[in-house]
Amino acid sequence: MSRRQIIDVPGVRHGDLPIPMAIRIDNMVYSSGIHAMDPETGTIPEDSARQVELVFQHMRTIVESAGGSTDDIALVTFNVIDDSIRPLVGAEWLKMFPNERDWPARNTYIVDLGFGMIIHTMMTAVLPR
Repeated sequence: MSRRQIIDVPGVRHGDLPIPMAIRIDNMVYSSGIHAMDPETGTIPEDSARQVELVFQHMRTIVESAGGSTDDIALVTFNVIDDSIRPLVGAEWLKMFPNERDWPARNTYIVDLGFGMIIHTMMTAVLPR
């Protein structure tokens, strides 16, 4: 039996590429790129706030599907198209992680993203043993 458990987000995919949304090995969860695909439409919405909301929703789905909670998220890396996205990220961050003494580590990079994306995220979570 493989130690690697594939974690899916229903309705969200990386096209036809053989890339899982995330994997769990033992008590560690590693995401692939988490993009803002709307699981109901299969598209990336044009609305920036909705895209940010969706990547946070997908992070929650991934960690909960792996058997954990958002309290187990240790590191989040955000790729955004420009600084105007940071306040949107900050607002969703505080909804998910309201206690400043219990925030995960976080990095944000400004990058060119395709396919209408304004945000792309990766995360690592450590689940209780």
